[in-house]
Amino acid sequence: LLHIPVNRELSERARWLVSLRWIVLALAAAMILAANWWLGNILPAKALWATVAAMVVYNGIFWVVAHRLIGPGAPYPLHEILLHAQILADLLALTVLLHYSGGLENPFSTYYVLLVAVGSVLMTKRASLLYAAVASILWVGLLAAEATGLLPHYNLVGFRLPMRYRELGHILAESFVLVTANFGVSFLSADVSERRREGERQLYEANVSCELRSEELARLNERLRELDRSRSDFIRLVTHELRAPVAAIQSYLRLILDGYVPPERLQEIVSKAEQRARDQLDLISDLLDFAHLQDERPQAKVEFTDATKVLADVLDMFQARIEDKKLSVCTQVEEGLPPVPLNTEHMKQIWINLISNAIKYTPDGGSITITLRREDDHLYGAVSDTGIGIHPDEMERIFEAFYRTEAAKAIARHGTGLGLSIFKGIVERYGGKVGLESTVGKGSTFSFTLPLAPQGVPSAAPSNQAV
Repeated sequence: LLHIPVNRELSERARWLVSLRWIVLALAAAMILAANWWLGNILPAKALWATVAAMVVYNGIFWVVAHRLIGPGAPYPLHEILLHAQILADLLALTVLLHYSGGLENPFSTYYVLLVAVGSVLMTKRASLLYAAVASILWVGLLAAEATGLLPHYNLVGFRLPMRYRELGHILAESFVLVTANFGVSFLSADVSERRREGERQLYEANVSCELRSEELARLNERLRELDRSRSDFIRLVTHELRAPVAAIQSYLRLILDGYVPPERLQEIVSKAEQRARDQLDLISDLLDFAHLQDERPQAKVEFTDATKVLADVLDMFQARIEDKKLSVCTQVEEGLPPVPLNTEHMKQIWINLISNAIKYTPDGGSITITLRREDDHLYGAVSDTGIGIHPDEMERIFEAFYRTEAAKAIARHGTGLGLSIFKGIVERYGGKVGLESTVGKGSTFSFTLPLAPQGVPSAAPSNQAV
């Protein structure tokens, strides 16, 4: 993320340098014309114009690369290479121009310092020192080559003494001044630029951090609003569910008190009121269980539970209802299962919610299959029935609090709609997962997986049984 503005800045620098070079080329052409006119056409015009033409060509190439080939999204090294190439090419071109226009006698040798300063501002301190070294080597090398005769010297007749370029003292003085100026400007400019870039980097990081925090705060605020809406919806649902049984009981009692119930129907009305009171107690019990699951405070002590034994106890609890509906219940329980790190009461609630639903929504004479086995480091449990099943459109909401399918309402008019929500909450609280497979008219399978207890913990020996 932080490389994006850096790459964009380097791209802008490269384009700026290309644009600046067009201006410099125009000034160089004007200066060549003026110098030749002033010095009486003594300069090698063809060589100078050829050098300017070469600069036009390579600047055109740099323009294409900077504007068409290397954009802000290109890797950082490509931007560095482009800037290095431009500055080094300019240093070489300046050396050639100085050679054909008097060498040591040309006062424009100070432009080396200008190029080094530009490179120091645009690039890193290491790169700026490289530019200073290259500029110094090119200048000293040019003076040495002309003084020793390796390169011809073009004297500025009438401007400087003709043999000055061979005077050792003058060569050393010019070299010393330019070399020290190059490195001095390089160091100072690079230091100032790096401080500025570091400040910009810190400012950018601070801005990014503020933006990220703002986004995080926005997400947290939205989450708080969602929680507030959920709480309001939950309170509204609970209020509705609590009022319905009370209103029904009140209606039944008012009928009795006002004398609208004949003696032969009194028992029936009282039974209905008692049933609604039982529904109210069931709802309150489920609400307490549901509220308890919202308390995420860790248990002070881990409790290990034998899921097989709890299953047997729950089946005994429902035995009368199973026989009354003539249901066939088959348990497929693996032997030697270790206990799970789970509260015993929570394990009991899991089995009660799954088995009671299977019994309630399975027609008389149907079958229920209960599975309990080990799968790697988890305990797998499932309750399958041949009941009414769940429509695919309703499966996504089946674990929501107070939600009941239309088919379930048709079979059992009264129900809290909290059982499966409690089941899911318990399993997920202990790091497990719930599963559901269902086909309308054929039945459903509710399953769960829970992390197993360590191997060193003793477990009771379960057994297979069929009811």
